[in-house]
Amino acid sequence: MSKYLLRRLLILVPVLVGISVILFTILALAPGDPFEELATNPNVPPEVRANLRAKFGLDDPVAVRYVRWFGSMLRGDWGFSFASRVNVDTLILQRLPTSLFVLGSAQLLGILIALPIGTLSAIRPYSLFDQIATTLAFIGFSLPTFFTGLLFILVFSIYLDWLPFIYRADIGGTGWRWYWEHVRQAIMPVAVLGLFQGAALTRFVRSAVLDVVRLDYINTARAKGLSEQVTIAKHAVRNALIPVVTLMALQIPTIFTGAVITEQIFRVPGIGSLLISAILANDTPVIMAVTFVFSCLVVTFNLVADLLYGWLDPRISFR
Repeated sequence: MSKYLLRRLLILVPVLVGISVILFTILALAPGDPFEELATNPNVPPEVRANLRAKFGLDDPVAVRYVRWFGSMLRGDWGFSFASRVNVDTLILQRLPTSLFVLGSAQLLGILIALPIGTLSAIRPYSLFDQIATTLAFIGFSLPTFFTGLLFILVFSIYLDWLPFIYRADIGGTGWRWYWEHVRQAIMPVAVLGLFQGAALTRFVRSAVLDVVRLDYINTARAKGLSEQVTIAKHAVRNALIPVVTLMALQIPTIFTGAVITEQIFRVPGIGSLLISAILANDTPVIMAVTFVFSCLVVTFNLVADLLYGWLDPRISFR
């Protein structure tokens, strides 16, 4: 397994370099100017604008700018935000804890919903429970997160006045009250993302478990006298999780991208709202850094999914 892991890590290097080249080229050739506001400001002399462009190398060829950016990134310098006037890595680290808390909780909620409901639906196919769970899963998967988010705000914040609809990172207070306020304001964004992910995962879990419970070795386990709970939990669900793990691993990066809209709705100061603000301000260093981080997440969790295969199914060998 160590040789397989080393080989996959070596493959990641040219893959990430190629991704960075494509992303940087697209952003460099895209229309717009980060100093557009200065160009329309009559109080800023043209010499100042020219000096700023020369300082950041915006008039250099794309290849030269990419080599400079890649070298700086390897040294830990992710660039300078034109809009926020701070380093990009500082800006991302300020937003990252909030995104990890909200999105990690949403993914955990989705898994906790999908595994038991999908398994029970597969054990009792076409029953009343299965039909209700399937209907709700299709509804949850079909509704976009911006619609669900607005519906939650309308019901729980405006009509019932139970939960705040604006996420604040600067909550005052100490002790349990501070934790409780953070939990209250995170309930709706976590629920919106978690229910959407759970609805999608439920259909895959049901399909995977339904295929496994019909196999001969499941009937053999039952014939040997194993209880139904042990047969399903130890033999059926574990093998059924192999295709589901792929979806879970690939969904983790998509949660970050899908959370862009949700973070805008609830004003969550996370990576998604940072990306939207950078796009609106044409802040290319921030856009490049965030999109490259998303790409790294996709590649990394693909590797994680492959490694989990061997743990879930001992028949799989790494060569």
